[in-house]
Amino acid sequence: MATNITWHLFCLTPSFSASAVTPEERVRLTGQKGCTIWLTGLSASGKSTIAVALESALLQLQKHAALLDGDNVRFGLNKDLGFSQKDREENIRRIGEVSKLFASFSTVAITAFISPYKADRATARKLHEEGNLPFVEVYVKASLESVEKRDPKGLYKKARAGIIKDFTGISAPYEAPENPEIEIDTETTSVEDAVKTIVKYLEDKKYI
Repeated sequence: MATNITWHLFCLTPSFSASAVTPEERVRLTGQKGCTIWLTGLSASGKSTIAVALESALLQLQKHAALLDGDNVRFGLNKDLGFSQKDREENIRRIGEVSKLFASFSTVAITAFISPYKADRATARKLHEEGNLPFVEVYVKASLESVEKRDPKGLYKKARAGIIKDFTGISAPYEAPENPEIEIDTETTSVEDAVKTIVKYLEDKKYI
Protein backbone atom coordinates (compact mmCIF):
# COMPACT_ATOMS: atom_id res chain seq x y z
CA MET A 1 0.00 0.00 0.00
CA ALA A 2 1.30 3.47 -0.93
CA THR A 3 2.15 5.63 2.08
CA ASN A 4 2.98 8.94 0.39
CA ILE A 5 -0.65 9.86 -0.41
CA THR A 6 -3.13 12.21 1.26
CA TRP A 7 -6.93 12.27 0.99
CA HIS A 8 -8.20 15.58 -0.44
CA LEU A 9 -11.71 17.03 -0.72
CA PHE A 10 -11.90 20.51 -2.25
CA CYS A 11 -14.54 22.97 -3.30
CA LEU A 12 -14.43 26.55 -4.57
CA THR A 13 -15.53 29.28 -2.19
CA PRO A 14 -17.31 32.39 -3.54
CA SER A 15 -13.87 34.00 -3.80
CA PHE A 16 -12.77 31.06 -5.97
CA SER A 17 -10.05 29.98 -3.58
CA ALA A 18 -9.71 26.29 -2.81
CA SER A 19 -10.92 25.18 0.61
CA ALA A 20 -11.85 21.84 2.09
CA VAL A 21 -15.56 21.05 1.96
CA THR A 22 -16.99 19.23 4.95
CA PRO A 23 -19.57 16.42 4.64
CA GLU A 24 -22.07 18.68 6.42
CA GLU A 25 -21.54 21.47 3.87
CA ARG A 26 -21.96 19.03 1.01
CA VAL A 27 -25.28 17.80 2.41
CA ARG A 28 -26.46 21.39 2.90
CA LEU A 29 -25.47 22.43 -0.62
CA THR A 30 -26.90 19.38 -2.39
CA GLY A 31 -29.95 18.89 -0.19
CA GLN A 32 -29.36 15.19 0.31
CA LYS A 33 -27.18 12.75 2.21
CA GLY A 34 -25.20 10.26 0.18
CA CYS A 35 -25.81 6.55 0.65
CA THR A 36 -25.43 3.23 -1.13
CA ILE A 37 -28.35 1.03 -2.16
CA TRP A 38 -26.81 -2.44 -2.49
CA LEU A 39 -29.07 -4.75 -4.52
CA THR A 40 -28.10 -8.40 -4.13
CA GLY A 41 -29.74 -11.55 -5.45
CA LEU A 42 -29.46 -14.36 -7.96
CA SER A 43 -28.87 -13.70 -11.63
CA ALA A 44 -32.24 -12.85 -13.27
CA SER A 45 -33.84 -12.04 -9.91
CA GLY A 46 -34.61 -8.53 -11.15
CA LYS A 47 -31.77 -6.50 -9.63
CA SER A 48 -30.80 -4.54 -12.73
CA THR A 49 -34.41 -3.86 -13.73
CA ILE A 50 -35.17 -2.44 -10.29
CA ALA A 51 -31.89 -0.50 -10.22
CA VAL A 52 -32.56 1.20 -13.56
CA ALA A 53 -36.11 2.12 -12.53
CA LEU A 54 -34.89 3.37 -9.14
CA GLU A 55 -32.24 5.60 -10.68
CA SER A 56 -34.84 7.08 -13.02
CA ALA A 57 -37.28 7.69 -10.16
CA LEU A 58 -34.65 9.46 -8.06
CA LEU A 59 -33.50 11.64 -10.94
CA GLN A 60 -37.11 12.63 -11.60
CA LEU A 61 -37.26 13.69 -7.95
CA GLN A 62 -34.24 15.92 -8.68
CA LYS A 63 -31.95 13.75 -6.57
CA HIS A 64 -28.36 12.86 -7.41
CA ALA A 65 -28.13 9.15 -8.22
CA ALA A 66 -25.67 6.90 -10.05
CA LEU A 67 -26.09 3.28 -11.10
CA LEU A 68 -23.28 0.71 -10.99
CA ASP A 69 -24.37 -2.45 -12.77
CA GLY A 70 -22.54 -5.75 -12.44
CA ASP A 71 -22.17 -6.50 -16.14
CA ASN A 72 -21.33 -2.92 -17.12
CA VAL A 73 -18.56 -2.60 -14.52
CA ARG A 74 -16.90 -5.75 -15.84
CA PHE A 75 -16.49 -4.06 -19.23
CA GLY A 76 -14.17 -1.48 -17.72
CA LEU A 77 -13.11 -1.17 -14.08
CA ASN A 78 -13.21 -4.92 -13.44
CA LYS A 79 -12.50 -6.31 -16.90
CA ASP A 80 -9.40 -8.04 -15.54
CA LEU A 81 -11.47 -10.23 -13.19
CA GLY A 82 -13.01 -13.64 -13.76
CA PHE A 83 -15.57 -15.52 -11.67
CA SER A 84 -13.45 -17.52 -9.27
CA GLN A 85 -14.17 -16.92 -5.58
CA LYS A 86 -11.05 -14.77 -5.30
CA ASP A 87 -12.03 -12.65 -8.31
CA ARG A 88 -15.60 -12.32 -7.07
CA GLU A 89 -14.26 -11.05 -3.75
CA GLU A 90 -12.07 -8.47 -5.50
CA ASN A 91 -14.96 -7.48 -7.76
CA ILE A 92 -17.13 -6.65 -4.75
CA ARG A 93 -14.27 -4.97 -2.87
CA ARG A 94 -13.72 -2.55 -5.74
CA ILE A 95 -17.42 -1.82 -6.07
CA GLY A 96 -17.63 -1.22 -2.33
CA GLU A 97 -14.89 1.39 -2.64
CA VAL A 98 -16.42 3.05 -5.71
CA SER A 99 -19.92 3.19 -4.24
CA LYS A 100 -18.45 4.65 -1.05
CA LEU A 101 -16.86 7.44 -3.12
CA PHE A 102 -20.17 8.23 -4.80
CA ALA A 103 -21.97 8.21 -1.44
CA SER A 104 -19.34 10.52 0.06
CA PHE A 105 -20.23 13.04 -2.67
CA SER A 106 -23.89 13.17 -1.54
CA THR A 107 -25.01 10.82 -4.30
CA VAL A 108 -27.29 7.81 -4.00
CA ALA A 109 -25.08 5.04 -5.34
CA ILE A 110 -27.16 2.14 -6.66
CA THR A 111 -25.34 -1.15 -7.13
CA ALA A 112 -26.79 -4.22 -8.81
CA PHE A 113 -24.48 -7.18 -8.21
CA ILE A 114 -25.11 -10.81 -7.37
CA SER A 115 -22.52 -10.39 -4.57
CA PRO A 116 -23.11 -13.97 -3.39
CA TYR A 117 -20.94 -14.04 -0.26
CA LYS A 118 -22.03 -12.60 3.09
CA ALA A 119 -18.46 -11.76 4.04
CA ASP A 120 -17.96 -9.62 0.93
CA ARG A 121 -21.19 -7.72 1.50
CA ALA A 122 -20.14 -7.23 5.14
CA THR A 123 -16.85 -5.77 3.92
CA ALA A 124 -18.69 -3.29 1.69
CA ARG A 125 -20.93 -2.33 4.60
CA LYS A 126 -17.94 -1.83 6.90
CA LEU A 127 -16.31 0.50 4.37
CA HIS A 128 -19.38 2.71 4.49
CA GLU A 129 -19.70 2.56 8.26
CA GLU A 130 -16.09 3.69 8.61
CA GLY A 131 -16.98 6.74 6.52
CA ASN A 132 -20.23 7.34 8.42
CA LEU A 133 -22.18 6.65 5.24
CA PRO A 134 -25.51 4.76 5.07
CA PHE A 135 -25.41 1.31 3.50
CA VAL A 136 -28.81 -0.10 2.54
CA GLU A 137 -28.78 -3.78 1.65
CA VAL A 138 -31.71 -4.78 -0.54
CA TYR A 139 -32.27 -8.50 -0.98
CA VAL A 140 -33.91 -9.02 -4.36
CA LYS A 141 -35.41 -12.40 -3.61
CA ALA A 142 -36.49 -14.99 -6.18
CA SER A 143 -36.44 -18.78 -6.13
CA LEU A 144 -33.97 -20.69 -8.26
CA GLU A 145 -36.92 -22.20 -10.13
CA SER A 146 -38.30 -18.78 -11.06
CA VAL A 147 -34.97 -17.30 -12.20
CA GLU A 148 -34.24 -20.37 -14.30
CA LYS A 149 -37.59 -19.88 -16.02
CA ARG A 150 -36.76 -16.24 -16.74
CA ASP A 151 -33.11 -16.81 -17.72
CA PRO A 152 -33.05 -13.88 -20.22
CA LYS A 153 -29.37 -14.41 -21.08
CA GLY A 154 -29.54 -18.19 -21.23
CA LEU A 155 -26.93 -18.43 -18.47
CA TYR A 156 -28.67 -21.02 -16.31
CA LYS A 157 -29.11 -23.28 -19.30
CA LYS A 158 -25.38 -23.04 -20.05
CA ALA A 159 -24.53 -23.61 -16.40
CA ARG A 160 -26.71 -26.73 -16.26
CA ALA A 161 -24.93 -27.98 -19.37
CA GLY A 162 -21.55 -27.40 -17.76
CA ILE A 163 -20.58 -24.72 -20.26
CA ILE A 164 -20.31 -22.04 -17.55
CA LYS A 165 -18.29 -23.00 -14.47
CA ASP A 166 -18.70 -21.50 -10.98
CA PHE A 167 -22.18 -20.18 -11.71
CA THR A 168 -24.03 -18.82 -8.68
CA GLY A 169 -27.01 -20.91 -7.68
CA ILE A 170 -25.91 -23.91 -9.75
CA SER A 171 -22.22 -24.72 -9.23
CA ALA A 172 -21.35 -21.89 -6.83
CA PRO A 173 -23.18 -20.82 -3.66
CA TYR A 174 -25.40 -17.84 -2.99
CA GLU A 175 -25.54 -16.82 0.66
CA ALA A 176 -28.79 -14.93 1.14
CA PRO A 177 -28.83 -11.90 3.47
CA GLU A 178 -30.13 -12.65 6.95
CA ASN A 179 -31.04 -9.12 8.01
CA PRO A 180 -31.26 -6.85 4.98
CA GLU A 181 -32.68 -3.36 5.39
CA ILE A 182 -35.16 -4.17 2.62
CA GLU A 183 -36.36 -7.46 1.13
CA ILE A 184 -38.20 -7.53 -2.18
CA ASP A 185 -39.71 -10.74 -3.52
CA THR A 186 -39.87 -10.23 -7.28
CA GLU A 187 -42.17 -13.21 -7.69
CA THR A 188 -44.91 -11.21 -5.97
CA THR A 189 -43.77 -7.57 -6.21
CA SER A 190 -43.84 -5.37 -9.31
CA VAL A 191 -40.90 -3.19 -10.31
CA GLU A 192 -43.00 -0.10 -9.62
CA ASP A 193 -43.83 -1.24 -6.09
CA ALA A 194 -40.22 -2.25 -5.46
CA VAL A 195 -39.05 1.25 -6.38
CA LYS A 196 -41.73 2.84 -4.20
CA THR A 197 -40.59 0.72 -1.26
CA ILE A 198 -36.96 1.80 -1.62
CA VAL A 199 -37.76 5.48 -2.18
CA LYS A 200 -40.02 5.51 0.88
CA TYR A 201 -37.24 3.99 2.95
CA LEU A 202 -34.83 6.70 1.79
CA GLU A 203 -37.36 9.41 2.57
CA ASP A 204 -38.20 7.97 5.98
CA LYS A 205 -34.50 7.87 6.86
CA LYS A 206 -34.12 11.43 5.50
CA TYR A 207 -31.36 10.37 3.13
CA ILE A 208 -33.14 12.23 0.33
